[in-house]
Amino acid sequence: MKMRMGAHDLKLNSLKRTLKQQKARFYIIRRCVAMLMTWHD
Repeated sequence: MKMRMGAHDLKLNSLKRTLKQQKARFYIIRRCVAMLMTWHD
């Protein structure tokens, strides 16, 4: 039982890390889009 819990926590941590990376990437893309839109005369 405890072993399975540890594996679950590991999965959760990797999922959180992936989510954080996705959020960062999405933020960068959004900033680029906003910049492009404001640059357009």
